[in-house]
Amino acid sequence: MNKDLLLQETLNIKEAEFAALTGKELRLPEIHEKPKILLLYGSLREGSYSRKVIEEAELLLREMGAETYIFNPEGLPLHSATEGAQHPKVQELRERVAWSDGMVWCSPEIHGSMSSVMKTQIDWIPLSIHAIRPTQGKTLAIMQVSGGSQSFNALNQLRVLGRWMRMFTIPNQSSVAKVYQEFDEQGRMRESSYYERIVDVMEELMKFTLLTRDNKQYLTDRYSERVHKSNKLAEVLKNENISE
Repeated sequence: MNKDLLLQETLNIKEAEFAALTGKELRLPEIHEKPKILLLYGSLREGSYSRKVIEEAELLLREMGAETYIFNPEGLPLHSATEGAQHPKVQELRERVAWSDGMVWCSPEIHGSMSSVMKTQIDWIPLSIHAIRPTQGKTLAIMQVSGGSQSFNALNQLRVLGRWMRMFTIPNQSSVAKVYQEFDEQGRMRESSYYERIVDVMEELMKFTLLTRDNKQYLTDRYSERVHKSNKLAEVLKNENISE
């Protein structure tokens, strides 16, 4: 049976409009400014493999045309709701989050979970600063490294956190098993399927960042927030009329 005829018979669509949504005519926007990508890793250990993977990712992103910044978590205090927000490392992290168009998170898996170093960094990134949501609408790529067999526990947790932070967490992800075997004597990652996956993830992050960053306000515009703002404005006007 003709494929187009089968499509028309099985889907309640208008063919012309459906074809316009397939993405075949999609083109990346002209790049006027380099995408800014912040990279976080989850270990303070000398020779940290999560940092080494992040450094490989940074090289790829720069080659793809991004401007990058790797945040060093050494000296970052444990998170507290009432203390430490003025700490220089906390300020540096928050300033770089505001600066970025997207992020890369890479954590080692420890006891079936992301590391405390990774979680502390994320905890210091608030959902809102003076009515500005620093992470909303930004892109995110997630990766993890393991000393043993391949696992996805840390990735699953990072994905949940990315959604919670209202970020566009890309579908692809990277989990590097027995990571100590994947680097040569010079500290560079060997060519392998794990390395190819990291290339894929960075490429996808760049594509999603280029496609979404100029449309972030439109993509994150929400009915509930518009209602909330409208109600607040009505309350202000009501109070002004009463005071007069």
